Amino acid sequence: MAEPGPSQPPNALAVAEPAVPAPGALASGVRVTERQTFRQIFQDHAAAVGRILRAMGVAEADVMDAAQEVFLVVNRRYGEFEGRSSVSTWIRQICIRVALSNRRSRRRRREDVLAEPPEESVAADQHSRIEGAEERRLLGWLLDSLDVGQREVIVLHDIEHLPMREVADIVGVPLQTAYSRRKSALANMREQLVRWRETR
Repeated sequence: MAEPGPSQPPNALAVAEPAVPAPGALASGVRVTERQTFRQIFQDHAAAVGRILRAMGVAEADVMDAAQEVFLVVNRRYGEFEGRSSVSTWIRQICIRVALSNRRSRRRRREDVLAEPPEESVAADQHSRIEGAEERRLLGWLLDSLDVGQREVIVLHDIEHLPMREVADIVGVPLQTAYSRRKSALANMREQLVRWRETR
């Protein structure tokens, strides 16, 4: 049976930025001792939080809630932050933990990857949007073929473009282990992509 996927493979590892909650949308009762500081942290990192959550497999319907959970943790624990790493690294560590918790606590719904082909003609920009959505779905399928450790490294290094040393700090492994996981992940993804092409 053919694996789901779009008509063409993606040109690059990239994911669309999902929506994240605005500061005013955070749950009531948030403890913020320095409101401006928290607001700035939110503005600086909200887009990256959304991208990482989605790339780590958080379902689109859950991204808003997961992003809110990340920033609630940031807000609650910011006073305990000791500066042993950058704020960016610290927030990404929280993202990874929230994403993994989300996936464990919820059975992911399998969504139909391929939509019915349109019966009527569509404009060029619609074609572009369809192709982009198909590429993101294929990327998600390839990422789903990885184990958690491999996926973390690919998401942080190849999608978020973080230096490998920072990636190793975020996931809590030696630098050489991070490189090894990336090598294995890329080999796995290439193998899956070849198999997918053979079914087309």
